[in-house]
Amino acid sequence: MSASVREAGVAERAGTAGGTGAAARLLSLGRAELTLLGRNKTALTTALIIPVALAFAMKGAVSGMNLSGTGLSVETVLLPATLGYVLIFAVYSNLTGSYVARREELVLKRLRTGELRDLEILTGTALPSVLLGLGQCVLLVFLGGLVLDAGLPTAPHLLIAGVALGMAAVVGFAAASSVLAKSAEAAQLAVLPFMMLSLAGSGMVVPLDILPERVASVLELLPLSPAMELIRAGWTGGGGLKETLGQVITGLAWTGLALFAVQRWFRWEPRR
Repeated sequence: MSASVREAGVAERAGTAGGTGAAARLLSLGRAELTLLGRNKTALTTALIIPVALAFAMKGAVSGMNLSGTGLSVETVLLPATLGYVLIFAVYSNLTGSYVARREELVLKRLRTGELRDLEILTGTALPSVLLGLGQCVLLVFLGGLVLDAGLPTAPHLLIAGVALGMAAVVGFAAASSVLAKSAEAAQLAVLPFMMLSLAGSGMVVPLDILPERVASVLELLPLSPAMELIRAGWTGGGGLKETLGQVITGLAWTGLALFAVQRWFRWEPRR
């Protein structure tokens, strides 16, 4: 028996153990998934190293941007972008691979024969990646603020709303993207469209404020653009109530669309 199958058995036994309540079942499955994540060195490297490495790599390019008149600085471009990288690499990419791997190892199929409901299985599988991502965001807000001299957020409620909205979106799209991959290896390709679209168009690499208005108005409608705008507004203060509500509604609409796709097309058994 391969190591991956033995490790998947940890999650399966945790998810089917005992006549416990929903919260206890979620925590049990979450702990098992955390064990598997801890053993996956590639996933940990992707989650912990790449977001910070990308931020340092982008510092020179951001320093050369014309930010005059936008209310932005190098610090308020880089730090929110780093949180966006966490959403993409630590949560979305890793979680898509986890869903595919558990499906192909028949773990999801066997978990459904126990007490766990479908939503509990999906949520429990996502729990370690979400907690890891949230922990990174908290550290980056405080430590990154010191290193980059960005200071603490002036509108923390907008930052929290942006992270929560982005986290919900990437979890939903991770489950939806898993449908496109026939194997854990293929999952690395399945995540590329959403990943590249978000990096290039959602204000992580290039803030929407410095783009032509017509281009920015289109890119604002991308799945992670509302979350990124709210995260950046945590430092800049953002626009008015109407603009903020529009961003929240757009983000929730994309999350709802992703959840609909999961409900309609998510696969619980291996693709043949």
